Amino acid sequence: MNTTPPPVRILLCDDHTVVRAGLLALLDSAPDIEVVGEAGTGEETLALAAKVRPDVVLMDLQLGAGIDGVETTRRLTAAGPLPHVLVLTTYDTDADITRAIEAGATGYLLKAERPEELFAAIHAAAQGRTALSAPVAGRVMAHMRRPRPALTDRERDILAQLAQGLGNRSIAKALFISEATVKTHLGRIYDKLGVDTRAGAVAVAKEQRLLP
Repeated sequence: MNTTPPPVRILLCDDHTVVRAGLLALLDSAPDIEVVGEAGTGEETLALAAKVRPDVVLMDLQLGAGIDGVETTRRLTAAGPLPHVLVLTTYDTDADITRAIEAGATGYLLKAERPEELFAAIHAAAQGRTALSAPVAGRVMAHMRRPRPALTDRERDILAQLAQGLGNRSIAKALFISEATVKTHLGRIYDKLGVDTRAGAVAVAKEQRLLP
């Protein structure tokens, strides 16, 4: 009686043909992993996943035109318990990690990992267990330990308007305050969040869940 478990079925999503070719060759060397499809865009991944029903989607974050890896992950995981999504990327910023995990990714691995680490992460993801690169795990723990900035109600109001893409004049009009007051509050928001741009403030606010 053969008790060998079936190989983990992988769908590979990466917009770089050369990278996909390298990953395919690497994964083919693992007898307990089977690549059942490859895609270069998020849209292709969603369509192919519905057809081949992989256990794990190996997902890049930056996919060029179309939806990105985070949105693709969100749609894949919203459709049911399978497939699990294992992010494989070169990006390890707090914002990227947070967005991917919140979208439903089971694991987050960096492309610099050794092959055996990748194989182990794939098997962990197939079982629904979290798999994180060591640097990513460190950032996640640091993020969890970091106290959230204490913003005033007015600063939160301005931050919410900022997230909608409004300029200082529009924010002032919406909140019935002067532009000078908006600028003053923005300066305080930047200091508390450790940023120096509007986009940076919005990114950190989303990352730390300071926005509704």
